[in-house]
Amino acid sequence: MSDLPFGFSPQDPDDRGRKPEDQGGANPFDFNQLGAMLSQLGAMFSNAGTSSGPVNYDLAKQIALQQLAGKGAPATGFGPDRNSAVADAVHLAEMWLDPVTALPAGARKTEGWTAREWVERTLPTWQRLCDPVARRVSGAWVEAMPAEAKEAAGPLLSMLGQMGGMAFGSQLGGALAQLGSEVLTSTEVGLPLGPEGTAALLPENIDRFTEGLERPASEVLVFLAAREAAHQRLFSHVPWLRQRLLDTVEEFARGIKVDTSALEQLAGQVDPANPASIEEAMRSGMLEPQTTPEQQAALTRLETLLALVEGWVDVVVNEAVGERLPGADALRETLRRRRASGGPAEQTFATLVGLEMRPRRHRSAAALWKLLGDQYGIEQRESVWEHPDLVPTAEDLDDPMEFAERFGRTRQALEDPIAELERTLKDKDSDTD
Repeated sequence: MSDLPFGFSPQDPDDRGRKPEDQGGANPFDFNQLGAMLSQLGAMFSNAGTSSGPVNYDLAKQIALQQLAGKGAPATGFGPDRNSAVADAVHLAEMWLDPVTALPAGARKTEGWTAREWVERTLPTWQRLCDPVARRVSGAWVEAMPAEAKEAAGPLLSMLGQMGGMAFGSQLGGALAQLGSEVLTSTEVGLPLGPEGTAALLPENIDRFTEGLERPASEVLVFLAAREAAHQRLFSHVPWLRQRLLDTVEEFARGIKVDTSALEQLAGQVDPANPASIEEAMRSGMLEPQTTPEQQAALTRLETLLALVEGWVDVVVNEAVGERLPGADALRETLRRRRASGGPAEQTFATLVGLEMRPRRHRSAAALWKLLGDQYGIEQRESVWEHPDLVPTAEDLDDPMEFAERFGRTRQALEDPIAELERTLKDKDSDTD
């Protein structure tokens, strides 16, 4: 999967070094040829579905399902025995999680999904994630065009928008197909992608994941069920968390800027008589957005929040199953290596927003949650999730010990405000002496 931000893909190697006149007879952009171009595009759009907006989700779904079908993915769900095994694994995991976290069970329903069902059930959330980025990418270069160029382009701008939606939909469809064939649970990428309150595992993918691990399949299933159940507890009982993750992606999108000097290159590569040249130009990467300081700050916040989610899940699951499943430590390390080597979560965010989930952040977050639990207990540890202003920052992950000490002082002040006030006044008096 591409590691370019969402909406862009590497230039076709066969096109490198080709001159404009070699690219299907491309000429400098001539708006007088709009009529012929629009006629040729009409046939393409007639088969593009009814999806509107910056991403053609009808096309994305169609491509994803077709690719999965080509890989032999079943179209329907599993038999009652397989679904029963998933439900039993989640039920057992919930009982083991109860003593190690103050957050109650969050899943009201447990399901076993095929890869194709994963695409269908998670697509609404992908739309919320992808729309802000794709809308900004597709509109940034249009906003930069001179007014006279926009006027001359006329209906072409609308057509280019639809072409962009098709290009984005095509890329998203391919990404969803790859993810759907790899992900193990509905929350593996660190986000609540599926319907709220639904714990879902993908048994076929889990079977492939289990091959070569030298661990019983039932043990792997229960371990992954515990991770899914822990994610569901967090997303169900921390009401601000879901929206904060989505808002951070939107913050990134608002800062997207495109190098307007690339517009001249774009005009030189587009052949009005060749509709495919438009899509090729838009997907060539020449309009790749440049990362701004504001975007980098948003990415840091997103990275930190995702690391905190994964670190918390890592800690509570380890405490819940560590002494019950002999292979828990090995499975935990396997998942860490999977993440570090560019697993589904890594690939998704590299494609979507150019974000790479650095293992160092995840390990630091896990160390912080473990420290809080050991020093203050699970009730106090879980209280950090009560408000977004209380959660650790990227700087706190660099120094978990300092955050734990500060957290202890804050909690002490809240529990006995009079004593804290007296201590503060005493400190001020000593400073004036």
